[in-house]
Amino acid sequence: MESKGKSILIADDEQDILEILEYNLTAEGFSVIKAKNGNEALDMTRLHHPDLLILDVMMPGKTGMEVCQILRFQPEFSGTLIIMLTALSDESNHIKGLEMGADDYISKPISPKVLISRVNALMRRTFKSDESVIKIGDLMIDKEQYVVRYKGSDIILAKKEFELLALLGSKPGRVFLRNEILSQVWGNNVIVGDRTIDVHIRKIRQKLNVDCITTVKGVGYKFELNPSS
Repeated sequence: MESKGKSILIADDEQDILEILEYNLTAEGFSVIKAKNGNEALDMTRLHHPDLLILDVMMPGKTGMEVCQILRFQPEFSGTLIIMLTALSDESNHIKGLEMGADDYISKPISPKVLISRVNALMRRTFKSDESVIKIGDLMIDKEQYVVRYKGSDIILAKKEFELLALLGSKPGRVFLRNEILSQVWGNNVIVGDRTIDVHIRKIRQKLNVDCITTVKGVGYKFELNPSS
């Protein structure tokens, strides 16, 4: 089963929701960890390192938004999958959650079938990104050999350009925050400015000769490769 060995942490202050989600996710073969509030979610995440978090936006202590933001600035959890749950239908709340680094957003009342579908989709995407070779349309990124090939032609990238492209390409469509990019590509012990990312992004676009990296103003970047490019 695709879900075998994968763990999911659910954080919600409503006990009935915790039980419903636990039942359905366990039936799919996932290992489930439960938390009743944001502070407990942080503690359990740091202890168990789950593959995916399902966070209720409005929780006692720290909210789901706050938990998401805190984890995204910690290198060991910057790539952990996060789904936000909310009873709020306001589009601005959804956008804010995605800007904080959430991978998906699901509105309450929750359909277990829809949730399972979204969880499996994120898991598949992550499983592919763990492979040494990333293939997206006509683009191939070999993370072990440091080789980039587009439409059959090898593209020569500098080391940091390669690492930046590999990071963005590991999760197409996901917005990577600027601080997240700096942490994962340059590390916390190296002082570089936001302008450094902009320069590297520009060079990658020029060398690939295709507009595959989208700037999300004031937030970060995401990889999007049009099949017709």
